[in-house]
Amino acid sequence: MSDAKQRILSRLAEFRRNDVELPTPLATPTVYDDRLAQFRSVLEMVGGQLIVTRDANETRQAIERLEVVRDARRVLSYCPDLMASAEGLDEIHDPHDLADVDVTVAPGEFGVAENGAVWVCDPAIMHRVSLFLSQHLVLVIASGELFNNMHEAYHHIGRVDSPFGGFISGPSKTADIEQSLVIGAHGARSLNVVLVDR
Repeated sequence: MSDAKQRILSRLAEFRRNDVELPTPLATPTVYDDRLAQFRSVLEMVGGQLIVTRDANETRQAIERLEVVRDARRVLSYCPDLMASAEGLDEIHDPHDLADVDVTVAPGEFGVAENGAVWVCDPAIMHRVSLFLSQHLVLVIASGELFNNMHEAYHHIGRVDSPFGGFISGPSKTADIEQSLVIGAHGARSLNVVLVDR
């Protein structure tokens, strides 16, 4: 090891920080009188859209009516009862083959009213990269799976056995470059969440 590197490591080893206590947990996380209204409000504020349906048939029709679905050349669906895929999911072996997917329809585990996010994990998602490569994303969740806040969400996640999961809220966006908002820079350009009353 070089002398300079050794000197740096030695000085770092001499520097000791005092232990810092973790902050106390929030005693009363926010609870909403109307979780659905809050979820809709935040989701729309971040650029997503909420569609509420009564059953699978109405859900199927609502998805088919979406302009992004009608205009799509290639649809990938993990909800075969609601929308058919352009091809069989097990025929796709290379993630690069998903680069031209227009719409991905996927099940979400639950939504969070506090931030308009949907938790998606991979037991039902064969190619999780499709959540990020697709131009447009449609997530389907059951109406009973709507939590107030992230405290409730993390408590629920603690019981889910899955190697991958993520919160998705609104279309991808960034304003880092010249403070100009760009939609779809790092993922989907649109997000529709379908809340099914089942």
